[in-house]
Amino acid sequence: MSSASWRAGPPDRAPQAPRDRGSRVYVRRMKLIGGWTVRGLVLLAAVTGCGPKPPPEGPQPSAGVSICDAYQAAISRDADERVQGDKYDSTVPIAQHLATSFPDGRASWLMKEADYQKYVVSPGAKKWGRCNKSGDTCYVFAAPAGALGEKVKQSMTGDRHDPVKLGEALGLPAERFEGPLRLMTLDFGKARTCARLPVCTDPGAYECKSAEDKECFKFGGFTAGGAPEIMLINAPVAETQIDAIP
Repeated sequence: MSSASWRAGPPDRAPQAPRDRGSRVYVRRMKLIGGWTVRGLVLLAAVTGCGPKPPPEGPQPSAGVSICDAYQAAISRDADERVQGDKYDSTVPIAQHLATSFPDGRASWLMKEADYQKYVVSPGAKKWGRCNKSGDTCYVFAAPAGALGEKVKQSMTGDRHDPVKLGEALGLPAERFEGPLRLMTLDFGKARTCARLPVCTDPGAYECKSAEDKECFKFGGFTAGGAPEIMLINAPVAETQIDAIP
């Protein structure tokens, strides 16, 4: 079991069946689906006659969205409904968010070297992120690979990164980036990894207490500092590019 975040935050564990208390729709869906026991894909099909079907209207789900299991897909649909119903500023449904902020299907996150060794290398972790109690579902926040990689480059002073510069660039406390880091990059479409908007019940999603609070979770696919982010579910360690950041 591993623990990681592109925000390089402290590890913790998720409750086995988190609920988004702000949505009755999600609660009903969770009861129908059956919580953490569901596996497999959600397949939607419609037969409308003998000829070729016309192309569907509106933005289509990306590979990352379409391969979420039924439980995660229900969370993703509920998050999309909240975005559209509450009209959050600069926030769009996950398919549009991925197309706009993650057009190459690649996502990255940072982890302190000590945490990487402790939670990934030593136990031989197969999946990234904070995991539920049974260890079968793990969650990691991720940013656009190109944007995060560029911010890391800009923070370099000589042959080492400057945690103050990196923290300012990401809108997060500098202490989260002190010491050697690891930069993880995953092609989540190629790796067939579920990607959705983060929600407040996700592990590591600490609610903002004020408008000035930047070390917290803000619903809608952007950090409190305004950087795009997504939640990856069961991101595979074996298919991830891992770079050392001195």
